[in-house]
Amino acid sequence: MRLSGPRLLLHAEGLVVLIAATVAYGKLGASWGLFALLFLAPDVAALGYLRGHAVGAWSYNALHTYLGPALLAAAAAALDAPGLYPFVLIWFAHIGFDRLLGYGLKYPSAFKDTHLQRV
Repeated sequence: MRLSGPRLLLHAEGLVVLIAATVAYGKLGASWGLFALLFLAPDVAALGYLRGHAVGAWSYNALHTYLGPALLAAAAAALDAPGLYPFVLIWFAHIGFDRLLGYGLKYPSAFKDTHLQRV
């Protein structure tokens, strides 16, 4: 697999999100134990694949798009609930890490078919 053009940019984008979210998390002063405990939590969505490729892709994508943590951040701001921000940043960091490794949003054809590449 060659990293070039858009693919390289998408991997680099993931690295930037991972670093930014992790640095912001550190600035919050939240528990690094919580970070470690929840970092891989969005991957639980892959259990949807037990119900088939279409359900698996939908459930995986629901927790692996930046839309989810962005909406949670908006809710935290609207509800004046700063206790939600650590969860927002862990979620962003996880997605960034996945993108850095080449794991993208899934197509319903197969788990390995992603918007970044075939894993």
